[in-house]
Amino acid sequence: MRIPLAILFLLLTTKVIAPDIKTLVIVEARPVDIYERLMLAILEVESGGDTLAYNAFEDAYGPFQIRPIRLTDYNKRTGKRYRMRDCYTLSVSREVFLYYAKILGPDYEIIAKRWNGSGEKTVLYWSKVRTVLERNKAILLKPES
Repeated sequence: MRIPLAILFLLLTTKVIAPDIKTLVIVEARPVDIYERLMLAILEVESGGDTLAYNAFEDAYGPFQIRPIRLTDYNKRTGKRYRMRDCYTLSVSREVFLYYAKILGPDYEIIAKRWNGSGEKTVLYWSKVRTVLERNKAILLKPES
């Protein structure tokens, strides 16, 4: 059986026309922060994300509503010298929150209740945080339309 010359030519030149190109793509992986979801939920419950939030009744400052006793404890433990006005800065408030979350973690309920304080009100607080966590999880899992 003879192969027509045109087909033979195509078979032999295909490699020349479409060379085998190997490409390596390196994508920088974002580290997983196991406290990110909880942090965002607490941020929403505490202040709605308002970095300038202030609660005069509790003397709580910033987006995570940090009280003076908490900041004093944090400064003592870490050697930092933050002032209450620094708690209006999201990065500082986040740093303080994550410090305690990592000590207490990884149980979200324990972290949330201890962040809020102590006593029966922490049960209601955890309920609010859990509701936000569940709503945000549903949003994340919702298929795109």
